[in-house]
Amino acid sequence: MSEYRVSVDLEACDGIFACLVRDGRFAEADDGLVTLPDSDRGDGELVATFDDEKREDAEQAAAACPVDAIEVSDA
Repeated sequence: MSEYRVSVDLEACDGIFACLVRDGRFAEADDGLVTLPDSDRGDGELVATFDDEKREDAEQAAAACPVDAIEVSDA
């Protein structure tokens, strides 16, 4: 298991929330966009780092995003 980073381009995110169905960590934020637990928001981007066995879920959420706003990478 290795650490990975999930980043969301909040300017591209349009609140379709296909990601919520693929990864239960994604949730709707007060502004109608997506949020993740223990994430940082700034400069139009949401970033969270995880060290768990759910990377595949995050990758499925990224693949499901119709506007390609989600990226999963090594931390």
